[in-house]
Amino acid sequence: MSTTQQDDIGRLAGFGERVEAARAVKPLVGRRAQEAGAALFGGEQPVRRGLAALAARWHGVAELVEDHAARGGDAALWGDELPADPRLRAAVRHVDLISVSPALATREDLALLVEAGWSTDEVVAISQVAAFTAFQARAVQGLRLVEGRGPDAAAPPARETPGRGRVKSAARTASNGRERPVEYTRELLSWTAWVEPVPTDELTEEQEASFRGKTNGEYFRLLARLPGVLAARTALDAAIFATTEGLPRAERELAAAATSKVTDCVYCASVHARKSAQMSKRPADVDRLLGVRLERDGDWLPGETAPLAEGQDARWAAVVGFAAALATTPVSATTAHVDRLRDVGLTDVELVDLVSATAFFTWANRLMLSLGDPYWP
Repeated sequence: MSTTQQDDIGRLAGFGERVEAARAVKPLVGRRAQEAGAALFGGEQPVRRGLAALAARWHGVAELVEDHAARGGDAALWGDELPADPRLRAAVRHVDLISVSPALATREDLALLVEAGWSTDEVVAISQVAAFTAFQARAVQGLRLVEGRGPDAAAPPARETPGRGRVKSAARTASNGRERPVEYTRELLSWTAWVEPVPTDELTEEQEASFRGKTNGEYFRLLARLPGVLAARTALDAAIFATTEGLPRAERELAAAATSKVTDCVYCASVHARKSAQMSKRPADVDRLLGVRLERDGDWLPGETAPLAEGQDARWAAVVGFAAALATTPVSATTAHVDRLRDVGLTDVELVDLVSATAFFTWANRLMLSLGDPYWP
């Protein structure tokens, strides 16, 4: 096995030389993802690994479940039956919720974790575990698709999630009392946390360094409670999005916006739709994507994602179509999506980059949606 496959994503995906060579063009992506996993799961972490195995079941990646099991994950946390311990049960139900229906998470859901005895740092860790696993699962599944292997989703847990039957909040007031956006936009938005971020004047040097180059708003100061994870995540963001290699940057941002539409993250969509429109100089096409209303089921999962690609040219339709299908839970992308991307000219390097951009935003969306509210500045 070559060195590019030594990271967990490469090892679990089990791809061949062609995908390996494409992935080697941006080697920091695999390295930074591995560093994030090491920071989150380093040492003895039976609870975090057990919760990650649970999230992996919801995303249908049996190899990822087995990997966490082999590394000491608590088996009581990923079975069909809920654990008897009230504290662990609360964590399991929260992972159920934000794995499947992150847009339905509320401030009250975090309050349930706190009431069950989880500290603020631990609440952030639970969200990071669920969100990072969403990223890992899609990176593995997406790379397999690029190689020409269709999805083989494992069965999810045999129970309903806490989100079943809810609808996304249409409240026009955020938790900080400011006006809350309820429609998609390319305008600048802000975000407020549902649990306390690290105060600006209490940030350690390690915490400040973990999000260097980003703003010191509530989002990054909250994630800085786990500075090792945030530092690797910040570096991974740059490795995927701030490079010249791979997919044109406007299309990486387009994939992030399409992913955010599937997951229903208004904040993330606003940031990356704005960037895609600016870089591509195609604001009308980006707005067309933002304007699509997806029909959703009782878990707030979209029934069809194809409408997101309607009205776009062949290349953008293929990019949006694949990103949206890779972002669903479970993944609905197929090798036919990859064939369409190849037909419009995407290379192996661009395909791997598209997988990375999409997978990263299934992580980012879940953090934004499970830990706070957007608001108008």
